[in-house]
Amino acid sequence: MSGQDRLAPAQLRSLFLFESLTDDQLDWLADRGRVEQRAGGSLVYGEGEAASCFFVLLGGAVALSRRLHGDDIEVSRTDQRGVYGGATQAYLGDRVDQVYINSMRAVTDADFFVLPADEFATALRTWFPMALHLLEGLFFGTRLSNTIVGERERLVALGALSAGLTHELNNPAAAAVRATSALRDRVAGMRQKLAMIADGRLDGRRLHELVDLQEAAVKLAATAEPLTALAASDAEDVLSDWLDEHGVEGGWDLAPTLVAGGVDVTWLDSVTVAVGEENLASAVRWLTYGIDTELLMAEIDDSVSRISGLVNAAGQYSQLDRAPQQTVDIHALLDATLTMLRAKIPTGITMVKEYDRTLPPVAAHGAELNQVWTNLIRNAVDAMGTTGTLTLRTRRDGDRLLVEVGDTGPGIPPEIRPRIFEPFFTTKPVGEGTGLGLDISYRIVVNKHHGDIRVDSCPGDTWFQVCLPLAPDPADSTPV
Repeated sequence: MSGQDRLAPAQLRSLFLFESLTDDQLDWLADRGRVEQRAGGSLVYGEGEAASCFFVLLGGAVALSRRLHGDDIEVSRTDQRGVYGGATQAYLGDRVDQVYINSMRAVTDADFFVLPADEFATALRTWFPMALHLLEGLFFGTRLSNTIVGERERLVALGALSAGLTHELNNPAAAAVRATSALRDRVAGMRQKLAMIADGRLDGRRLHELVDLQEAAVKLAATAEPLTALAASDAEDVLSDWLDEHGVEGGWDLAPTLVAGGVDVTWLDSVTVAVGEENLASAVRWLTYGIDTELLMAEIDDSVSRISGLVNAAGQYSQLDRAPQQTVDIHALLDATLTMLRAKIPTGITMVKEYDRTLPPVAAHGAELNQVWTNLIRNAVDAMGTTGTLTLRTRRDGDRLLVEVGDTGPGIPPEIRPRIFEPFFTTKPVGEGTGLGLDISYRIVVNKHHGDIRVDSCPGDTWFQVCLPLAPDPADSTPV
């Protein structure tokens, strides 16, 4: 800063911003403003600093930039006389944080008319009360509208996820209920068959051998490898024939359980030796009940484990029991999101994971990142329809962690690609999309995590790339 000169009212009127003001208003501005010079390459004001002044360019060239992941990204450059920047929201007072929303740098030596922020706010409130009310209504109304519609977007997504989770939970729960009911019948049957064996007056040695065979059968059932449908059918035919030949009625009904438990003809021969032909039918049925009981308990265990896994995934997804910001494993978040969305992904879509498991945990808002993954995965699935390949990839890029979501859909046309992150922009039919999914994702990644999100697309190969800093950003997070 080399000068503090007063600008004449006529000179102020030559600026398009002030050309319609009265002489008194121009005199007021001239008395309260000042002229400042800045050398080329110098910073006029910096993003995030307290917004103390309103700047109007009188001569020279300036560049505006925004900070992204520690880098200043230039968004515009101009030498148009009269362009302005700085404390443009001073009229809102303390209802918003009064900080510079971007940075201005002098590209060449530049002159500015500088007005203190409080004087700028006074002028607007005094001279243009109706316009001020309109501006305030537009600013706060738009922000409230975006908040409400954004919450609606979250609720719609939550509803879809809840429906999918209910469906996923219902299947193992129903399986556990069926298995428990069948297990009760099998245990009752085992008691009856044991009484029949006892009535056959097996001597102690043979009864002990039969109990040992039951233990062996249970272990065999627990470790039996599942057979293909064709192999299982052939094995059932062999066992059914053996049972018929040895006078065991209903062999066709017992054979599927015995095959599922890993039983073969050799094992049945050992049963015959242990109990004798006269007790074979009752012994085989008793042992079949034992095998079936083990298989049912394994089904219950699997069902309960699936339910537990789904509940854990829901907790991981929602992060309800955790601090808003914490150190998180990105892969755990991605897997939880996939679990929640599984019912919404058609069976014709192939899922591919290419995770770099050496990536460290990162400081992040887990629940909000899960919303980003949800939006990107749902968009990818919607783009592909019923068939295609969905790829999730993680890798390191210098000091950043990259999460990439790829699909084999038709791609994003070049003419609409620059608009996809705009609020309310959507290519979906009316009623099927709010156009806020990518806008919300952008604000979560860029504003809240100081990262970046970008897209690369051509027919059959679209990738959304989310870049997150591996080290926490010292700057305070701003609201989404």
